[in-house]
Amino acid sequence: MRLDILDNGYRPTTKALFALIRLFSRQPIPDAAKLVFYRPDFYGDRAKEFTHQAMRGPSIWSVGDRELMAAYVSKVNDTAFCVGAHTATASQAYQDEAKVRAVLTDLDSAPIDDGLRATLGMLAELTREGTVTADDMRKVLATGVTPQQIEDALAVCAAFNTTDRLADAFGFELLSPEGYASGGKYLLKRGYR
Repeated sequence: MRLDILDNGYRPTTKALFALIRLFSRQPIPDAAKLVFYRPDFYGDRAKEFTHQAMRGPSIWSVGDRELMAAYVSKVNDTAFCVGAHTATASQAYQDEAKVRAVLTDLDSAPIDDGLRATLGMLAELTREGTVTADDMRKVLATGVTPQQIEDALAVCAAFNTTDRLADAFGFELLSPEGYASGGKYLLKRGYR
C-alpha cells in the first residue's frame, strides 16, 4: 500500500531540495530518498548513516562487491525497486554489467571469486531463513574471506533486508533504466548520506 506521505509529507526546505535534484538529474526523486527525508530524526538520519557505513565505510570488499551484495539480497527478497537500483550501481562500480547480471542469474556459474560467491550464498541463506550456522560461516572462511569481511557483508545484508521490507511495505515505484542509472551515478559519487 503506497502511503501519501511519500509524495506530500515534507518540509518546504526538503521540497526545494527535491525540486533541485529533479532539475539537475532530470529524473523523478526515488521513493528511497523520499523515505529517508520523511521524519529524518526518527528513521532517515540513522538509516542513512548505517547504510553509508555498510556500503562506503572501510572494507576489504570493494564498493562494487557491496553493491552486488545489496542487489543479491534484494533479489532473494524479490524487491524489484532495490534490485534495479543496486544492479545499476554495481554495474557502474564494476564497469561490468554482464558480471552483475551473471551473478543475479546464476550465482554458481557467475565469473566471480569463490570468496564472494560463498559470501553471497551465505547472505542468501540468512535472508531466506533468518539464520546461518557455524558450518555456514566455516564454509565462507574456508574460501579465504576474513571474519571482518563477513561482518562487513552482514552489515550490508542487515541494511538491505530492512530497506527491501520498507520498499515493499511502502510500494516504492520502479524507475526507468535512465532513472536507475542516474541514481547509481549519484550513489557512487555521494554514497548514502
